Amino acid sequence: MLTQQLDWEKTDGMMPVIIQHAVSGEVLMLGYMNQEALQVTQQSGKVTFFSRTKQRLWTKGESSGNFLNVVSITPDCDKDTLLILANPQGPTCHNGTSSCFAPAESDWAFLYQLEQLLAARKQADPATSYTAKLYASGTKRIAQKVGEEGVETALAATVHDREELTNEASDLVYHLLVLLQDQDLNLSAVIDCLRERHK
Repeated sequence: MLTQQLDWEKTDGMMPVIIQHAVSGEVLMLGYMNQEALQVTQQSGKVTFFSRTKQRLWTKGESSGNFLNVVSITPDCDKDTLLILANPQGPTCHNGTSSCFAPAESDWAFLYQLEQLLAARKQADPATSYTAKLYASGTKRIAQKVGEEGVETALAATVHDREELTNEASDLVYHLLVLLQDQDLNLSAVIDCLRERHK
């Protein structure tokens, strides 16, 4: 059992816990757990801390509804800190931002944010958004654009034009993300498939 594997004595019964977005990799917040908080977290599937100010168990989102749904819990090598991968429901910070830390945008976090933006464009007016216009044109046209951009990316590579290759590859990734969203899929599904093949 995880609780018994941890060095609670070293942390005076209060384990620091880093919460990281399971998809984007963004660090969302830092909190503390005692053994009871960890047990509740494991049982409920929602991140629950021991609040040092309230002196009680506190489930993140209990008042706001912005829960942190646990994907995995991993101790560090010294067994005195936990890393929890979680899928957040809404913003994590009480200030309404995705993270309690100032933005430190990683490449993967940007891709995740772009994917969220493209998903939101499904409801946008085609007259005001190229992405919305693509969705309105239908799957066949979106798929055609992916094919066109794939060919242009390959051609740029054959002539060793790095700048053009970068531009065409960017167009290809953008249109592929749109196609995935059109089919109610996302990069996580692709990554899961690649991970399974890698085993």
